[in-house]
Amino acid sequence: MTAIATLDAGKIRQACSRTARRKLAELEVFAAIESTNSYLMHQPGPAAGTMRVAVTNNQTAGRGRHGKTWQLPPGAGIALSVSYTYPQQPQNIAALTLALGVAAANGLQQLGADGVQLKWPNDLVARDGKLGGILSEVHNVSGGGATVVAGIGVNTQLDCDLDLGNEADWSRHVVDLGSICEELPSSELLVASLIDRMLGAFVEFEAAGLESFVDRWQQLDWLRGRQISVDGPAGRFSGTGAGIALGGALLVDVPNDGIREFVSGSVVFAGELAG
Repeated sequence: MTAIATLDAGKIRQACSRTARRKLAELEVFAAIESTNSYLMHQPGPAAGTMRVAVTNNQTAGRGRHGKTWQLPPGAGIALSVSYTYPQQPQNIAALTLALGVAAANGLQQLGADGVQLKWPNDLVARDGKLGGILSEVHNVSGGGATVVAGIGVNTQLDCDLDLGNEADWSRHVVDLGSICEELPSSELLVASLIDRMLGAFVEFEAAGLESFVDRWQQLDWLRGRQISVDGPAGRFSGTGAGIALGGALLVDVPNDGIREFVSGSVVFAGELAG
C-alpha cells in the first residue's frame, strides 16, 4: 500500500498571504486525526482576531450536519478547520456557514476549479455532485465574544467508489478537484488558499454580516430553479428553489402556497433545473 504523504506546514505558511501569516497563531498538521473540528473544539480559542488551524489529508471520523458522517479514503481529500475568535459575537452567527461557502467556492475557482457552486446550507457542488462541505460550530466566551470553529472538507483525488451513506441523499455522485481542474493544485496551496479566504470571510462577516455575501451566494446557488424537496420542522415541502433570504433562510416557491422560508431543514431531493 502506498504511504500517504503528510502535508507540509512550512509550505502552507509560505503559500498564505502576508495578512494570513500574521494572523495565524498556530498551524497544526496531522498525519491522521479523527476530526479536525472536534480537535479544535476541545482546544483553547485563539486571541481575538487571530486563527488557530488544524489540517489533515487523513481524517478518520469526520462529522457533518445533524451528526451525519462522511468518510474519505486516506489521501483522497483535505480536512481543514480554523478556529477564530470574535471579541463580540456577530449577529446571526449561524449564517456564517453561508459566508464561508462563498469564500471556499471563490478560493477553489481561483485555483482553477471549474463550475463550483453552493447547495444550501453547507455543501460545495460541481457537475451536480458533492465536492465538499462546511461545518461551523460556536463556543461563547466571556465578555460577549465567541470562538468559531469552521471546518471545510474538499475531495481532491478519488480513485475508487465512495459510499456517502446518509450524508448526501440529494447527490447523484461525488466529484473531486482532479476532475474539474486542468491542473490539480498542491494540497499545501489548496489549504493556504482556503485559509486566506476563510480569514477574509470572518473579517467581512464581522463588519457587514451575511448581507455582504448574499448577492455572491445567489450567483453560486445550485438549488435555484431546481425542483426540490425540503424536510423542515413543519414537515416536507416540495417546490422550486428560489434563492436565499437576506438572513440566510432557504427560499422555496411551493405550488399553491407561494414562497416559503426554511431557516433549518435538509434538502432531500434536488432534480433538474426547471425549463
